[in-house]
Amino acid sequence: MEISLSQTDLLQTLKQLGSPRVIVFGDMILDRYTTGDTERISQEAPILVLQAKEREARLGGAANVCNMLRALEAEVTAVGIVGADESGKTLRKILQESDVDCTSLLEDTTRPTTVKERFVGRVCGLRPGQILRVDHEATHPLSLALGDRLLEALTEKIKACDVVLISDYAKGVCTPHVTKGLIQLARQHKVPILVDPLRGGDYQHYTGATLIKPNRTESETCLGRKIQTTEDALEAGSRLCDQLDVNMVVLTLDRDGMALVRRDGNGRVFPTRARSVYDVTGAGDMVLAMLGVCFGANMTSSAAVQLANLAAGLEVEKPGVAVISKQEIEKSMQTGLRSPTSKIQTLPEAAEQATRHRQQGQRIVFTNGCFDLLHAGHVSYLAEARALGDILVVGMNSDDSVRRLKGPQRPINQEADRAAVLAALECIDYVVPFSEETPHNLLHEIRPDVLVKGGTYCIDDVVGKEVVEAYGGQVCVTGALAGKSTTNILKAATDRAA
Repeated sequence: MEISLSQTDLLQTLKQLGSPRVIVFGDMILDRYTTGDTERISQEAPILVLQAKEREARLGGAANVCNMLRALEAEVTAVGIVGADESGKTLRKILQESDVDCTSLLEDTTRPTTVKERFVGRVCGLRPGQILRVDHEATHPLSLALGDRLLEALTEKIKACDVVLISDYAKGVCTPHVTKGLIQLARQHKVPILVDPLRGGDYQHYTGATLIKPNRTESETCLGRKIQTTEDALEAGSRLCDQLDVNMVVLTLDRDGMALVRRDGNGRVFPTRARSVYDVTGAGDMVLAMLGVCFGANMTSSAAVQLANLAAGLEVEKPGVAVISKQEIEKSMQTGLRSPTSKIQTLPEAAEQATRHRQQGQRIVFTNGCFDLLHAGHVSYLAEARALGDILVVGMNSDDSVRRLKGPQRPINQEADRAAVLAALECIDYVVPFSEETPHNLLHEIRPDVLVKGGTYCIDDVVGKEVVEAYGGQVCVTGALAGKSTTNILKAATDRAA
């Protein structure tokens, strides 16, 4: 069974990727963007007039995969074809500026460099959108002689690589002759080979690859059947594994996430977080790049798919083909770890997090209470507690334990609501509900450096003091805001009602 990793484990996986050596073979494309304002209709024809303000060249296709891999800190070799033209020179120059090895990027005098020219207009200050795309390309297959030259280059480069990626945009470079030869080379050298297939074509020349990554539409076209449910996706992946003799299939399902299916029938769908999709251009390249880095670093396929899911989500939120750095993905994941719902932890989860923070040299502070009606006194003492260390863990009494401590009329707010309110406070890192009357079990498992209680306590009266001091921890009591207590608030409310 494929296992979904926690956000914490994924973050650790991302940090351990290193700099795998990746070969990218496929259709090198140059993307040109002309951007401006579109505020009127032409007098010559019923078309928009674009008042051009900027013109930019970016990498597309396999070249974009190379660029994305560099942002993920991989060492990259580009193998493919460009035309003997200015666009080819521009593409090569941009790759070299990103420190991509271009020594196996060959010229074909029979074709132009593939260029996709996009015209992007902004109307009345709104978000810009594409209004036209013009393609300059030739898609006839490579000659056998040029294909053999590519295979010679691949034979030499594959000796020092960790993973091979094929990015097939159906521009005539990924011919069956070269693709089959490359897959055979990869198998001989025991190097994983991942394929992003062409749309609507014959997939037989990908036979024997380690992984193939079609999207929903590509899979439907290949198999001649719709993919509408999770079961459809898993069955489609299984059929592709069998037909193409590949180890696994990663089927991208746009808003529904990604399905990972192994040839042994083991598979699952990994959902994606709902996003305000802006531009899906480049999302497939981002998925291939992240899968490539993970496989090159010998990470599990489950971790690879989950990280690819996250990276693709960041990609679609940006206009055009955007390069997402490893640091940007890491930052996004760290933000997710601190989201309110993710702060609410079971005791085993909190103990694991505490161990991780302790290994990183961070000081852990613990406090506990019912927090039935959160008031200014609570907020003040929680902020003061957080200032005593790096991580603040709050143990929160369950509804049953509150009733045992405070009487049958309490709590006023239920457990889930109290936990959600605490988790929303920025000063709190983790909230751990517990059902015992004392926090002793939490203290034994979490082992905080500092145990803190609010200012109405004396240090000798702090419950759990003996547990923390026994292993060398510290006990503190914070200041108090005069008159601020749940009991006083409830009494004032009762008096007003009377």
